[in-house]
Amino acid sequence: MLTGVRVLDLSRVLAGPYCTQLLADLGADVLKVESPGGDDTRAWGPPWLGEESGYFLSVNRGKRSLAVDLKDPRGAEVVRWLAAQADLVVENFKVGDLARYGLDYAAVAQANPRVVYVSITGFGQTGPRAREPGYDAALQALAGVMAMTGEEGRPPVKLPVAYVDVLTGLHAAVAAVAALRRVAVEGRGAHLDVSLFDVALASAVNQAQGVLLTGQAPRRLGSAHPSIVPYQSFEAADGALVLAVGNDAQFARLCRVLGVPDMAADERYATNAARVAHRAEVVTRIAGLVAGWKRDDLVAACGAAGVPATPVLTLPEAFDDPQARARGSVVTGRRADGASVPMVASPLWFAHGPDGADLGLRPVDGEAPAPPTLGEHGFEVLTRDLGMGEEEARRLVEEGVVVVGRPARG
Repeated sequence: MLTGVRVLDLSRVLAGPYCTQLLADLGADVLKVESPGGDDTRAWGPPWLGEESGYFLSVNRGKRSLAVDLKDPRGAEVVRWLAAQADLVVENFKVGDLARYGLDYAAVAQANPRVVYVSITGFGQTGPRAREPGYDAALQALAGVMAMTGEEGRPPVKLPVAYVDVLTGLHAAVAAVAALRRVAVEGRGAHLDVSLFDVALASAVNQAQGVLLTGQAPRRLGSAHPSIVPYQSFEAADGALVLAVGNDAQFARLCRVLGVPDMAADERYATNAARVAHRAEVVTRIAGLVAGWKRDDLVAACGAAGVPATPVLTLPEAFDDPQARARGSVVTGRRADGASVPMVASPLWFAHGPDGADLGLRPVDGEAPAPPTLGEHGFEVLTRDLGMGEEEARRLVEEGVVVVGRPARG
C-alpha cells in the first residue's frame, strides 16, 4: 500500500525504528542510515543470532542499511542527497543536533519542500524539557505509568516491554501516513513533532481522563481494573487465569458457573458500581471459589457460559496457541549471510480489497525481508540510488566514510 514511498530512516533504538518498520511492512522502501558503529541495539544482547541481537532484529525488518560517518563532510553530503529524494524522513536525534549536518527540517525542506519530516524525541521540540534525552523507563516514571503499575502497597513497577517507545512509533507512523496524504492532495510537506511524553500521557486514556475529572492519582491494583469488578487474574488450583467480567449479565453467569447463583442477586454485588464499592469482598470470595478449580476446566466452563476467561500464558505458550498458528504469527526470512531469521509477523498484513482478494502484503514464509546487516546496502545506495560512479563509491568505502559489514558486537 506504500509501494513507491521512499523513507529515509535516521532513527535508532526503538520508537523510530518501530515506526519505519511499520512503514516497510506496508511496502515502503526504507533506507536505514546508521553510524559506522551501527544502531546501538545491534549490540543489545543476549539473545543473539550470530553477531546480531534479538532486539535489533525485532524492529528493523525489511529495511536497507547504509552505515555512514556524518561527521565527515562527505558523509553528511551523501545523506543530504538522500534526504532531497525522500518522501519521508524519520529522525530521533536530540533537538537541534541534526542542524550541524544540514539535516534539520529547515535545511531538508528547503531542498525538498514536499518532504514529510518526523522528529521523535523524549519531550518534543518545545518546553523546558525539550533538550533532555528521553528513555522509555524514564518516561514511564515521569508520565505516571509506573506510579499506577504493580500491586497495592508495593513499589512502582516498570512495564516489561518499552511500550511508550512502541506506542510512540505507532503514533508517528499514523501521523506520517496522514501527512503523506496531505502531500498528495495539497502538494505541501510537514514537520511532525512526536514525543514520548505526549504519547505516554495520551495513552493513559481512561486513567488519564479519570485524573482530569477527579484530580486523584490512580491506585496500584495489580492486574485489576479501576472501574470494573471482577476484571483481573485469579489463581486456580494449577495456574492463573483472567476473568474479564464486563457487565452484570456476565457476572450472573459467572456466579452460576462457580455454584453461587445467589451472589449475583445480592444488592452488594448485583451491579458493577456496587461490586467496585465492595471490591475486596467480591475479589476475596471469587478467589476462594476459583482456587477449587483446575484452570483449563474453569476456562472451558466460562467459555460455554459466555463469560470472558483466558489462561495466563507465557510468551512461548502464546506463540504456540492455536490462534497464533492459524494467524501465522511467526514468519521467517533469510539474511544475506544465509542465517534464517524468525520474526513476529506484522499485524498489518491482513488486508483485502473490495473483491475479497488478498492485497499481498504478507510475504511468503521463509522469504520475509530480514533485517539488514550493518552497511549491507552501502555500495548499492551510492551507485544506484545516488548515481555515483563506482570508483568514487569505492573511495568512500576505502576511506571509511561509508562502512560495509562491521561486526555488530563491539
